[in-house]
Amino acid sequence: MSDARIEKLAQVLVQYSVSVRPNDKVYLQGGAVAEPLLKALFVEVLKAGGQPYLRAQLSGTEELFYRHASKAQLEHVAPPVQLIYETYDVMITLWSSSNTKELTSIPPEKLVTAQRSSRDLFQTFTHRTASGALRWVGTLFPTAAYAQDAEMGLSEYEEFVYGACLPSLEDPIGHWQRLSASQQKLVEWLRGKETVRVQAPDVDLRMKIAGRTFVNCDGKRNMPDGEVFTGPIEDSVEGHVRFSYPTVYQGRRLDGVRIEFKKGRAVKATADKGEDFLLRTLDVDEGARYVGEFAIGTNRGITRATGSTLFDEKINGSFHMALGAGMPETGSRNESAIHWDMVCDLVNGGRIWVDDQLIYENGNFLIGT
Repeated sequence: MSDARIEKLAQVLVQYSVSVRPNDKVYLQGGAVAEPLLKALFVEVLKAGGQPYLRAQLSGTEELFYRHASKAQLEHVAPPVQLIYETYDVMITLWSSSNTKELTSIPPEKLVTAQRSSRDLFQTFTHRTASGALRWVGTLFPTAAYAQDAEMGLSEYEEFVYGACLPSLEDPIGHWQRLSASQQKLVEWLRGKETVRVQAPDVDLRMKIAGRTFVNCDGKRNMPDGEVFTGPIEDSVEGHVRFSYPTVYQGRRLDGVRIEFKKGRAVKATADKGEDFLLRTLDVDEGARYVGEFAIGTNRGITRATGSTLFDEKINGSFHMALGAGMPETGSRNESAIHWDMVCDLVNGGRIWVDDQLIYENGNFLIGT
């Protein structure tokens, strides 16, 4: 039996998130386990007049690659992939892992080598998305592996995922348009501001944002969505933060990550679990120790952490920071092979000041949006 939610999500992604137009070259990528949604997207792209190219990855091949690849193979960027990043109009990515822990035992140095080799590709991606030349959206297809990470049954997790992506089955596009209008008011209010301070239990951060732009995340690049973000001035971040939620990167889960910043740089980093991986990743390149993104989560439909950054970073009553590459549309100049989002709760004692005005307290904005 077909799932109407899958077809509806495909319509939202193609018609709203990336707005496929006739003759757009569209790259669809995801795991083979996401076959139902990949097929639905393929059909929707055809209906919109686009030229779809579909690539489905087999389960387990990423682990096999890292386990057996030589240094030269880790550093290789396939020309067809480079061509897609440089010339395609649209990219739709489905995260659809059937084993979220498959890279856990891979030596970190192999992951670091591959990350360094993909730096130019990632910069091409960020600059083309910033200019509008590449329209991109990523979403998650619910699998048993993600459900286990979230400590849910698969059917319960499916309801969670589709409920977050399609809060209104009758008019999902209308929902995201209304969220966009609401968040745009906040973005406009933040225009021209100069400083941000964040305080919460075990958090005291200060940063400068003069000349930087806040971006309204309204379902055009992530689905689900719900955040506003910017790129702080690179050498301005000062203070410390302990991220209250677990963070997952390259298949590794880290708990209790704490980072201290001086003149924008992460000068000290520890973790209750995964500290060695944290430190190795921060040494991928110089930009990895600087903040590329500061964001406030606004999605009231996501009320708990599930171990998936796509959802956790949107939690209303949270903020997150990304170490590594910033998004050029914010004015960020930080470049790196990594972009690692880490999320912190603000509901219990969290406050945000902008230009010394208290605008956010315990998960709620104190200014009109």
